[in-house]
Amino acid sequence: MFPSIRAVSFVALLAVPAIGQAQTFKVEKFNIGGEGGHDYIIAEPGTGRVFVSRGTHVMVVDGNSGKVLADIPDTPRVHGTGLAIKEGFGFTTNGGDSSVTMFDLKTLAVVKKIAVKVGGLDGIMYDDASKQIILTNHSRPGTAVSLDAKTGDITGTAELEDNAPEGAASDGKGKLYVNNESKNTIQVIETKGMKVIASWPIEPCDGPTGIALDRKTMRIFSGCGKKSVVVDATNGKVVATIENGDGVDALGWDGGEKLIYIPAGQSGNVTVVRQDGPDKYTVVATVPTMRGAKTITVDPVTHRAYAVALERGPAPAPAAGAPAGGRGPQGPIIGAWFFAISH
Repeated sequence: MFPSIRAVSFVALLAVPAIGQAQTFKVEKFNIGGEGGHDYIIAEPGTGRVFVSRGTHVMVVDGNSGKVLADIPDTPRVHGTGLAIKEGFGFTTNGGDSSVTMFDLKTLAVVKKIAVKVGGLDGIMYDDASKQIILTNHSRPGTAVSLDAKTGDITGTAELEDNAPEGAASDGKGKLYVNNESKNTIQVIETKGMKVIASWPIEPCDGPTGIALDRKTMRIFSGCGKKSVVVDATNGKVVATIENGDGVDALGWDGGEKLIYIPAGQSGNVTVVRQDGPDKYTVVATVPTMRGAKTITVDPVTHRAYAVALERGPAPAPAAGAPAGGRGPQGPIIGAWFFAISH
């Protein structure tokens, strides 16, 4: 039984100094309920369906109404979902048992589970050029693993310089770009043979996580704590910086609207940035969400962006004899808020 939906809508606008620069964004907020933490979310282009990871399962939510359409079970410590639209399959990264769940995109029925022995499964994306699902794993050492999007077979593994690789992006021409959160670098991988061919430092970025690439300008957008960067994908040079909130864990790019969405889980907002040129970027709005909304997805067809945050009740007292310091017990989830952002 799925929960009833409570919706709230409001309008967000940041008044920037230059007249005519600001944009107005509408934010709709739905309580989708459900148990479990959350990490990455992804929109299926044009259908309105949004896949939301929830710890042990993946919720499929209608982005227009906030209604929960379905649930994909048995995804222990799931981090994200990759969609191979042409092949008709979806894939989830299950860190709890180091597996990938492959499911049918039409029926959402599980096809099979794929063991990925490197461990540390986290990021996931689809590379349309090689027709492969790419996993970026917090393994020891960090790895990028490729899977055939039709069969789910593992086709290659690249060893990375960082134990904490995060997002990956494809140029559509045989190269992947991976953010390394601890090393503050981007590594370049040739998909043929999954071979690392370059490593680029991207200062002043600290803790790069979310990533996207504009194939028209060959610019990489790396989401970083408080200051994100734009990188020339042809040479690794940082060509622009963007001020944003703290607690970034993903990044969205709407190529049709030339807008970058940078969510900040600590600050509780989304910085929206317009690409004015390959090396020129303007903040056009700061959209309020809530603390914990650290990841985001953009539907390139409808131009709607989506984020999720959990609201918790008071935390219980620590257990007797529990060690001091560290993360204490969390309060119960009293709201799972799904944000739909449009303009």
